[in-house]
Amino acid sequence: PSGFDVSVWEFFWPLLVGAGLVVARPGGHRDPAYVAEVIAEQRVTTVHFVPSMLQVFLQEPAAARCAGLRRVVCSGEALPPEVVERFRQVLDVPLFNLYGPT
Repeated sequence: PSGFDVSVWEFFWPLLVGAGLVVARPGGHRDPAYVAEVIAEQRVTTVHFVPSMLQVFLQEPAAARCAGLRRVVCSGEALPPEVVERFRQVLDVPLFNLYGPT
């Protein structure tokens, strides 16, 4: 949600480096097939997931076809080792765990 404090860097980071910003349709962030479709169609290079949604996303067959990704950021919850293992099986990009800002 745009009202969440962590969303501030998500909005400004791409704009600061001259990149585009892609925002999911309302509620779309809960649908892994939709997220994979947007990543592929919009040629998204960086995504930010909470680990529980990353786990669901990695179960979506289309996730493996998100070849344009260059990095995935996780925060907001502890990142379980089994999710990291699954991530490495599905995607070959760096995974950044930003959990624990407090």
